Amino acid sequence: RGRPGRNGGAAMSVFVTRRIPVEGLRVLSQASGCRVQQWDSDEPVPRAELLAGVAGKRGLLCLLSDRIDSEVLDAAGPSLKVISTLSVGFDHLALDEIKKRGIRVGYTPDVLTDATAELSVALLLAACRRLPEAIEQVKNGGWTTWKPLWMCGYGLSDSTVGIIGLGRIGQAVARRLKPFGVKKFLYTGSGPKPESAAEFDAEFVALTRLAEESDFVVVTCALTPTTQGMCNKDFFGKMKKTSVFVNTSRGAVVNQEDLYNALAHGQIAAAGLDVTTPEPLPTDHPLLSLKNCVILPHVGSATYATRSTMAVLAANNLLAGLRGEPMPHELQL
Repeated sequence: RGRPGRNGGAAMSVFVTRRIPVEGLRVLSQASGCRVQQWDSDEPVPRAELLAGVAGKRGLLCLLSDRIDSEVLDAAGPSLKVISTLSVGFDHLALDEIKKRGIRVGYTPDVLTDATAELSVALLLAACRRLPEAIEQVKNGGWTTWKPLWMCGYGLSDSTVGIIGLGRIGQAVARRLKPFGVKKFLYTGSGPKPESAAEFDAEFVALTRLAEESDFVVVTCALTPTTQGMCNKDFFGKMKKTSVFVNTSRGAVVNQEDLYNALAHGQIAAAGLDVTTPEPLPTDHPLLSLKNCVILPHVGSATYATRSTMAVLAANNLLAGLRGEPMPHELQL
């Protein structure tokens, strides 16, 4: 059992913004002196409840759908010392404000890398081989006889794959795509990563060249001011008409209007998205009217084992922070 916080047991009061996997909650409830208040629902905590719930707490366990800005930090007050997010992305956190107040931040990288990479490959294959469209044809009677050119798509064999952001997930995607017979890997990012790239013989190129030469573009970068809206009209205009675009990072990396136009006018062949802006995407959104766009509801890390591991890590990050100990995974601000 964990020892109480430096200021005695009462100092270990935390607010959890959602119903999370039971294994994570168990870690918190079994910690000595840890008092948990939780928004016990599968739906996001309303803003007013978040502001009320965080007041006077020392710790906050939040999700990527919770916007933690100065309003929330003000509502929490000076008692807030630790924020633990159940995600690898941290674009929902106002890091400048958080740093200014000396609050520590935990996050959950590594544990969701494999699940997200698997989903990225699934999405790429679904988009390039037109799986949702084909399934629909079976159901609505469009399948009549075997036709040589019907439902044809594009394969990975002998292709060039461009990866935007060769971090943990980008590398894991390349590792899985390589056995499909990919001929060449290109990547772009804030700078070359020779150690990471060596395994795939991947070449560091400018974004423009990646767009021009790739048969498949996979986006796995973090959302930052630099990457926001990076995949836009200009980018899609440079891609091949036969190329397929996949995004499993954050929706805001893509200009969705530009993507819609590129797909609708046959400027690129297909797209697969696990992330959009906003989330959820309204059911009448133009992208949903396109046959050549496969959209998933942000399920990159959604395996039972991964979500359970994420919850335990987020809980352990929170507890370590409350005890003034090193976190298993701390975001260096």
